[in-house]
Amino acid sequence: MDVRILGGLSVRENGVSITPTAAAPRRLLALLAAGADQIVPVSVLMEEVWPSGAPRGARAELHSHIHGLRSLIAAALPRGRKDAAGRTAETVLAAQSGGYRLDTGGGSHDVWQFERAAGAGYRAMEAGDLSRAALRLGEALALWRGEPYAGVDAGPGLRAEIERLEASRLSVLDQWVEAQLGLGRHNEMVPELAVLAARHPVNESLHAQFMVALLRSGRTDDALEAYRRLCTGLQRDGGREPSARLRRLHRSLLTVRDAARPRVPAQAQGPWARLPVGVGAGVPAVAGAPV
Repeated sequence: MDVRILGGLSVRENGVSITPTAAAPRRLLALLAAGADQIVPVSVLMEEVWPSGAPRGARAELHSHIHGLRSLIAAALPRGRKDAAGRTAETVLAAQSGGYRLDTGGGSHDVWQFERAAGAGYRAMEAGDLSRAALRLGEALALWRGEPYAGVDAGPGLRAEIERLEASRLSVLDQWVEAQLGLGRHNEMVPELAVLAARHPVNESLHAQFMVALLRSGRTDDALEAYRRLCTGLQRDGGREPSARLRRLHRSLLTVRDAARPRVPAQAQGPWARLPVGVGAGVPAVAGAPV
């Protein structure tokens, strides 16, 4: 079985789609695919299909949906009966211990592939191997074709799974960008980070990385503008303020900008502008910036 959920739902058995078009069985298959090779309790399935409460006869209707899914599976199996491993529709979608289990038969699942590649990337980051980290984390992100379970009218169980997957994706994205910046790919990352910052207007980590990439590309004013847009977004999102890390980065950007400005000759300065010799010389390191 081939399961794809990082985008539109696609479940194929023996190369044939078993994904129904009707909303209720589609939602049911999506939840079974989320917990593939594990037992999903009947109570969880019923809550997913009827989040406002199961109507009278709901259990019989659930059984009807299961029967419909098994019919699709049977049609995908050789001769409509069983595959070379002896799997039948009743064993592929098996009733077990108060629930149902979707048996992938050792097939592929894009979420499992994503998690394996992400884990390898995280381990490479911990070992300081930025090149391998960027490669494996990039492989994990490339598995995403769109929003998880796109086209499925998600109930409470699927919504929780979607939130988990989105959070995991952002974590991988954050580490992938860190690896790219650590490899000195600041100029190359600026266009992608501009898109990501616009897509996630209150994500402080992405904005910090965007600001650092702009700074290291010699675009201090653009980095300051990115900070201003973040502040605006945070204010709109409940009146929040940037974190201490972002404020430190902002102060460092101001210091870099001021240090790069031409100095006014001493004789042209007013008495209010007397500063100690050497102030502003050199460009300090950016506090709190990724390396």
